[in-house]
Amino acid sequence: MTTNLKGSKALKVKKEAGENAPTLSDRELLSMTVRELNQHLRGLSKEEIVELKQRRRTLKNRGYAASCRVKRVTQKEELQRQRTDLQQEVAKLARENASVRAELDALRSKYEALQSFARTVAKGPTLPGKVAATSVITIVKSSDS
Repeated sequence: MTTNLKGSKALKVKKEAGENAPTLSDRELLSMTVRELNQHLRGLSKEEIVELKQRRRTLKNRGYAASCRVKRVTQKEELQRQRTDLQQEVAKLARENASVRAELDALRSKYEALQSFARTVAKGPTLPGKVAATSVITIVKSSDS
């Protein structure tokens, strides 16, 4: 029994009696159902059957490995895209946080100024019989955003 591999990876198996079996390409071997393969294997020797089945298994495994590589690359690219999106979102939230903190600091300063003013007005001299003058302070929120 001898086996020859052709350039297109077509597998040609010779029967022990010397007559040629039909040539099976890798594509044909992969696309066959098990039932079709078993029908094709009738009349071949045990060694030829084992060899063809092993060849089919090797080709199938190569296909599975290739699809796993593609899937891994695709997942890696998707995760990198998500990472970039999340980094941009974190940067945006950091800018918003800084803006809100600045606004809070400005409001805190205004509040402290108002408290200071209220203390000075409350401590001011009051003449008996006269009503102390009242001051009205208007606070306008600036729209910096």
